[in-house]
Amino acid sequence: MKRVVLSLALVAVLGLSFTSCRETAEKAGDAVENAADAAGDAVEGAADAAGDAVESAADAVGDAAESTVDAAGNAVDNVKEGAKNVANDVKDAANNAVDGAKNVANDVKDAANNAVDKTKDAGKKAVDNAKKAGNNAVDKVKGL
Repeated sequence: MKRVVLSLALVAVLGLSFTSCRETAEKAGDAVENAADAAGDAVEGAADAAGDAVESAADAVGDAAESTVDAAGNAVDNVKEGAKNVANDVKDAANNAVDGAKNVANDVKDAANNAVDKTKDAGKKAVDNAKKAGNNAVDKVKGL
């Protein structure tokens, strides 16, 4: 009977050890599985973060390129507008110069006409005065 009790005790101990090992193995398997899931999640998170970073960098480069193109277009537009303004200013200055020259020519013409008119008037007065003087001289000669 001693052998039976010992055999039963041995079977009980072995049964308990298998049960404990089985639970430990299950716990270890769960831990490994949880670690693998966590590692997979971490890898996915890192991949997503890297993808987001690359996408953000690409967006930033695209935005910078767009801004550069817009700025260059604005600069070209500003240069065109400035050139138009300069051309208009030159045209206005030329028109003003032509108008000024016309005004000077008209003033010279008016002054010349006035001088001619005054010269004619002075000539007529001189002729009239000469006639009067001549008539006076004739009257004096007749009266003598």
